[in-house]
Amino acid sequence: MDMKQGYERIWHEIPALWSPDSELLMLGSLPSPKSRETGFYYGHPRNRFWRVMAAVFEEPIPEDVEAKRSLMLRHRIALWDVIDNCLIRGASDSSIKDPVPNDIAGLMKKTHIRRIFTTGARADELYMKLCYPDTGLASIRLPSTSPANCAMKDQEIIRIYKENIL
Repeated sequence: MDMKQGYERIWHEIPALWSPDSELLMLGSLPSPKSRETGFYYGHPRNRFWRVMAAVFEEPIPEDVEAKRSLMLRHRIALWDVIDNCLIRGASDSSIKDPVPNDIAGLMKKTHIRRIFTTGARADELYMKLCYPDTGLASIRLPSTSPANCAMKDQEIIRIYKENIL
């Protein structure tokens, strides 16, 4: 860790969630410290991702990792992040430096992915810069479900996700 600047190199250790019949790919930027601790995507208890996805598909909110995996795979949705590793200060996406992308194009070759969604502005910016040249598939930016995006109400986020995913 570069203690002077407070940056730490973080490696993505959560495997991509996908199946060969995945049609949609949802990309965050990098797992948060809480997600890394829980070992699965959108692991912060105040992150609204799982509530939003349950509302989109009119299903119960998944309570554990297996239920979350099942919800995504049933709806042919793959989950991953744009970044394989980077320098970052805490959990702040805006502090990301020296990002190295995951092999999104490689994942696409193993699936039927036809649409890519990014969950937030920074994930979208990083995807378009680092991955789009290899995939040729432009992303659709969805609002962040992070607790940091407190300006948007749940119902507005759910509406936007439904309009784009369904």
